[in-house]
Amino acid sequence: MSDIVAVLFDWAGTMIDFGSRAPVMAMEQVFARAGVPADEATIRRYMGMAKREHVVSILSEDAVAQRWRDAKGGDWTEADVDGLMAELEPAMQASASLCRDLIPGAATAASALRHKGIRIGSTTGYTRTMMADVIPAAAEQGYAPDAVVCAGETAQGRPAPLMLWRAMAELSAWPARHCVAVDDAPVGIVAGRNAGLWTIGLAGSGNGVGMTHDDFMVFSQADRIARMQPVIAEFTAAGADFVIESVADLCLAIGAIEDGLTKGRLPGAEPTRALFGKPA
Repeated sequence: MSDIVAVLFDWAGTMIDFGSRAPVMAMEQVFARAGVPADEATIRRYMGMAKREHVVSILSEDAVAQRWRDAKGGDWTEADVDGLMAELEPAMQASASLCRDLIPGAATAASALRHKGIRIGSTTGYTRTMMADVIPAAAEQGYAPDAVVCAGETAQGRPAPLMLWRAMAELSAWPARHCVAVDDAPVGIVAGRNAGLWTIGLAGSGNGVGMTHDDFMVFSQADRIARMQPVIAEFTAAGADFVIESVADLCLAIGAIEDGLTKGRLPGAEPTRALFGKPA
């Protein structure tokens, strides 16, 4: 059995949808239909936020705000955000249903945690509607967390810790220093730090690299690590305890956290450590 009580996973880019493609697809479609294109780099800059906050952040970019004025004749309003969100809900549900495959190693990692008696929870920037097809599809593939907290179900989303705390409450998981947050976006790491949890950043499978699994795995481990360096730097700046390539390597970080707990260490007390397995 483990001293870790619970592990709380993000979804897209962490346990499903290698490369976190679904939000990009949906956002591009919705902004294009509004006549105000948003490029992939801008969309990815705010990944991990609740989707309404994500939309607002994109609209607040100077270039996008100017495109909106040019197209609409004035500045965007909260009513405009409402309109975009009304279109984004079905667009996200559709794109998420196309990008719901588990990331390789996700089911095995979850099973290994359960074998240790560790409870499994999850949080996401997706709304409950956006997750409608994802949750049962993940269960069919062998991943069914005991708690799922979606965007809009707490007063604030990431980087606030409220979604993590709600998931912990549903799991009866405490103290926070014996719980772990796993995320592919720095904003999720900041939320974990704010919640008082150990934090693990996933540098290869998520938003930072933004490649499909097949495309990413074409590279050697040395080349993959080189491509992950900017993402590792972002996780370091966010205060992650550990950074790994994907959830397939979760055991590396979980073992290090268990070792830290036996030695009385606390989350966030030491510099970020990047952990990578031996080359294949």
